[in-house]
Amino acid sequence: MQERYTELRFLTEPAFVDLLADYIASISDEAIEYGNDRIILRTEAETLPVIEAVRKLAEEADIPLTIEEEEKENVDWIKSYQDSVQPIEAGPFYIHPEWYPPQEGKINILINPALAFGSGHHATTHSCLEAIGTYVQEGDTLLDVGCGSGILALAARKLGAKVELCDTDPLAVESATENFTLNGEEFEAIWKGSAHKSDRCYRIVVANIIADVLKAIAPQLKARMEKDSLLILSGILDKKEAIVTPAFCDLELIERKQKDEWVTLIYTNTKDVNG
Repeated sequence: MQERYTELRFLTEPAFVDLLADYIASISDEAIEYGNDRIILRTEAETLPVIEAVRKLAEEADIPLTIEEEEKENVDWIKSYQDSVQPIEAGPFYIHPEWYPPQEGKINILINPALAFGSGHHATTHSCLEAIGTYVQEGDTLLDVGCGSGILALAARKLGAKVELCDTDPLAVESATENFTLNGEEFEAIWKGSAHKSDRCYRIVVANIIADVLKAIAPQLKARMEKDSLLILSGILDKKEAIVTPAFCDLELIERKQKDEWVTLIYTNTKDVNG
């Protein structure tokens, strides 16, 4: 341990804290903590790559952001972070870090939230977990696009689905693989990239990504749908919902879920889009 470390404070509006915290965790393996209007990352490593990546996300997603940087004397902040993390319930699932025990009567998913995007705390992940708990059945095939930590595919696998995962970030692919091992579960396939790298169709396709990306990859997502399949879209700010929905107007919207300022859309198709 070095004598000094750098503390980065990412200040934003309360509605965006969980999203930024999840994203920062996906690009750094350092422990983070967060409060009502801020995320704190403490590291002994170079900080510029993290700062630039978070600024880029904030600009793309129109998130208000101020970054403060301060050098401090080293302390045991990892234990402090672990003490601050609480397990959550979402639908039938109980998501907890390894320093909390599983809960009886729930479907337990073990995720260490400092390792990668998607610990279930953010509204979009929470809504997706609820949707998976409602719609996924044993034997379903599911593709998780932009898998992050793999939490959504893990939830589906716990329900008996056969799952495949992909993410354009190689660190997310690595982390999702580790989390499946941590939970004693197996996936059918995982790859770096997006839905277009698969030549299969699935009973359920899930994509928890920001609105602009969902719009851009809409043809890829729809091409992976079987007849009468489901498409679960999330990561959509309510003020950006209107840029997403036209790209999926050929599908039938069967449910719209909103939690805080974040929207999840669930579609079905009544014809084989590839036939």
